[in-house]
Amino acid sequence: MASAEGGVGGILTEVKGDLFSSPATAALAHCISADVRMGAGIAKIFKAKFGGVSELQRQGARPGGLASLQRSGRFVYYLVTKEKYYQKPTYETLRQSLQSMRAHCEANGVKHVCMPKIGCGLDGLEWARVAKVIRDVFSGSPIQLTVYVL
Repeated sequence: MASAEGGVGGILTEVKGDLFSSPATAALAHCISADVRMGAGIAKIFKAKFGGVSELQRQGARPGGLASLQRSGRFVYYLVTKEKYYQKPTYETLRQSLQSMRAHCEANGVKHVCMPKIGCGLDGLEWARVAKVIRDVFSGSPIQLTVYVL
């Protein structure tokens, strides 16, 4: 069951289901560390499905930045929210990474991004606060954001 949580413009919808069953036309996004380890949680699945670790490392994104891959005609976004895999992100680095993602989406005509409850699994951020950051960053944007919850 979807629930609209959009603010002015930007739309944040939660749906129950598997992120990887999302529309093939939508970009995907999740959080990683600058060391691009991706050894646990959903990051491990992204690593297995999309590869590109050396390509991501070459982009040199730092905390608060963004790395991306293009796979099967869509972007896969890697929000770099911390330096090392064992650290915890901050709401500020998440905000900065989301701002980078919004700018990339706007520059590349991306209209729909699907993601898990970013920062809320192993990273331990609170979803209510993360959702507010997402709504703030995407306020006034036509980009549709869909959060998949198992």
